[in-house]
Amino acid sequence: MIELYTYWRSSAAYRVRIGLAIKQLDYISIPTHLLDKGGEHLTPQYAEINPQQLLPTLAVEANYKLTQSVAILEYLEEVYPEYPLLPKNPIERAQARAVAHAIAMEIHPLNNLRVLKYLQKQLNVTEQQRNNWYEHWVSVGFEAIEHQLSRQEHCSQYCFGAAPSLADVCLVPQVYNALRFTINISQYPNISRIYDNCMALDAFAIAAPNAQLDAGI
Repeated sequence: MIELYTYWRSSAAYRVRIGLAIKQLDYISIPTHLLDKGGEHLTPQYAEINPQQLLPTLAVEANYKLTQSVAILEYLEEVYPEYPLLPKNPIERAQARAVAHAIAMEIHPLNNLRVLKYLQKQLNVTEQQRNNWYEHWVSVGFEAIEHQLSRQEHCSQYCFGAAPSLADVCLVPQVYNALRFTINISQYPNISRIYDNCMALDAFAIAAPNAQLDAGI
């Protein structure tokens, strides 16, 4: 049985939950609180599971532990090819990966919880300055992605074609976070449309933060 160490508001864990739901894979959710008691992910016990002390971690095949959300999604794509996360066309596959990487490797690292906490606790920025930092890097990233999507011949319901791909799986959690920080995403019409279309699907609704057992805890 697959086990997922997750937290309801972790956008990286959210990506993997979406991927698992799209592929209709059963798994055991192991909530790992990012704030309670200083963060359960920072305990020595969790460090044995994931030395980076980040979420998510996916336990598979005789308790192998997989880390890094995009790497986990690529693993799921290779092992469970049904309900693919990547388009068939090689160019579109590369483009879908590029959008996913732009989010997971460019936007998210600048705005994840440990960076925001460092800004406030070690650099003594105000809450407003922290929020300005967050909005700036989301805006820079979304503007580029919006432009990229506007140039895609097959961008309509989803980022690439008639089914969600790795790009959508990464985009939706980042939009969720942007909305939490009251960023106006209507200025990005392609992103807004794709987000709404994805959230109308069962797989995305099942994986959504508020649908998790630890939601609000």
